[in-house]
Amino acid sequence: MATDKILVIGACGQIGVELTAALRTLYGNDNVIAGDLREEHPLLVGTGPYITCDVMNKELLLSIIREHRITQVYLLAAILSATGEKNPGLAWQINMQSLLNLLDIARDEKLDKLYWPSSIAVFGPNSPKQNTPQHTIIEPTTVYGISKYAGEQWCAYYHKNYGIDVRSLRYPGLISYKSAPGGGTTDYAIEIYHKALAEGSYECFLDEDTYLPMMYMPDAIRATIELMQAPKESIKNRTAYNLSAMSFSPKEIAASIQKHIPDFTISYKPDFRQQIANSWPQSINDQEAQEHWNWKPEYDLETMTADMLKNLK
Repeated sequence: MATDKILVIGACGQIGVELTAALRTLYGNDNVIAGDLREEHPLLVGTGPYITCDVMNKELLLSIIREHRITQVYLLAAILSATGEKNPGLAWQINMQSLLNLLDIARDEKLDKLYWPSSIAVFGPNSPKQNTPQHTIIEPTTVYGISKYAGEQWCAYYHKNYGIDVRSLRYPGLISYKSAPGGGTTDYAIEIYHKALAEGSYECFLDEDTYLPMMYMPDAIRATIELMQAPKESIKNRTAYNLSAMSFSPKEIAASIQKHIPDFTISYKPDFRQQIANSWPQSINDQEAQEHWNWKPEYDLETMTADMLKNLK
């Protein structure tokens, strides 16, 4: 294990901070290099090497990978769903070109493994809403979803034609107390905890009965690492695995908070993100992940709420 040299690109993002920390615990601080365009995240400062890294600069990426003898890359840099709708051209360019840059480098430098996250945003209004299967109608309606679906196909293409060991998960909405939301449609489920503690009330940008697939960050980090550590022959899906933990609505998350903060109130003022949420599944079937590499979530809504409130306090 100690010989693996890992680069996490987008290390200061919502997933990146916690994934970098978890990888450093596993592989040793010096063997996991955090890279981002932003200032180093406070939770990462002093825990291991940090470099300024622009995912759109292929030559710079190549020199970093060679200089540090990188064997695995986690590419997390992306423009998310709600932010992407404000500048579709930029979102497409960054989300696509960053992946193509890394796939080329993985091929030419013979990297051991590449991780790139997909999302439930690949699904669209014509996908089955309940228990959405791994293989189904995929017609995304956001530029984020379109870029993720195209990215899945590129991953499969590079695996088939060049033997690149690239692995991917379709993340549901992710909830964390350690880093700020990144401009996604499921961000309400993070904001609501902060507002519950700070103000005792929250105005939600989705309708009260909008069900979406969600996951607590510790489960998402564990799923990512378990997928990457699974033997190559176990990975039978080279686009991206469906991943599931729980599904709930704003009304249900509010009720779970009220068990801890009885006076908490919620109101609803749906905005443009409601349309995005309406196009996504309400629950996900992740049977292939369970069967191929033994995936199993640990947190449900009640245990997550208790943990979120405890840690945010």
